Amino acid sequence: MNNDRKVPPSTTLKAFNCPHCHTLTTQHWRNCLVTFQDKEKLPWRVRDLEGEIEGYKEFLREQRIEDDGTMEPYIRKRHTGVPIIGSKFENYSKTLVNVDVSECYNCGEIALWVGEKIVWPAESVAPIPNVDLPPDILADYREAGEIVNSSPRGAAALLRLCLQNLCIHLGEKGKNINDDIASLVSKGLDPRVQKMLDTLRIFGNNAVHPGEIDLRDDRDTAGKLFGLINLVADVMISQPKSVDELYDRIGEGPKKAIEKRDGS
Repeated sequence: MNNDRKVPPSTTLKAFNCPHCHTLTTQHWRNCLVTFQDKEKLPWRVRDLEGEIEGYKEFLREQRIEDDGTMEPYIRKRHTGVPIIGSKFENYSKTLVNVDVSECYNCGEIALWVGEKIVWPAESVAPIPNVDLPPDILADYREAGEIVNSSPRGAAALLRLCLQNLCIHLGEKGKNINDDIASLVSKGLDPRVQKMLDTLRIFGNNAVHPGEIDLRDDRDTAGKLFGLINLVADVMISQPKSVDELYDRIGEGPKKAIEKRDGS
């Protein structure tokens, strides 16, 4: 279900525009449970991502258990700090009243409700993020969207960090955004992106490092950075992904003909 009609999220509805992907579609409602733990036990937060992953793999090796490939993505998503639906618990629990979760049929993301209000994700004025952004970059992008009205400088600093991490994700060094973007341009990114970087004072004599505050930043600068990140992700991730998906639908006969033509 997806059309131009806008239906605000509400606990009285089974379909509305998702606060994540903004698609008008079915929302599945989930109850929340409180599980009882030892009084001395603290909440589990993934602070050392690589350490947690290696610890999990070491446990599997010691127990001689084959890795089914589901735990590492789960740990990585927990590391982003966003609410997610976890594992089933066998221990005693009680229902958490007036706290509910809606799960989007389209994107699979969840929203956390207290009473009649969505408390996560926070309302954002940022452009809809590219769906192919890696989870850690997406988390910073969304946080920037949540604070851009109250702190455009802070949002711009987060977005510069997003851009740096996106360059690293795309195989660049991540030490100099100017060099990274120049390299991406040589790989197919629109050369006008470099001009946009000049305009935004990302690099040059007056540059700030990714994640640092630039006192000249304003909401307009942050808005252009949102668009820049989405543009880079679209050209370097989404478009190649779409081409690969289309190519995979071609039959083996035509594929072999193409490979023969290309001499591969």
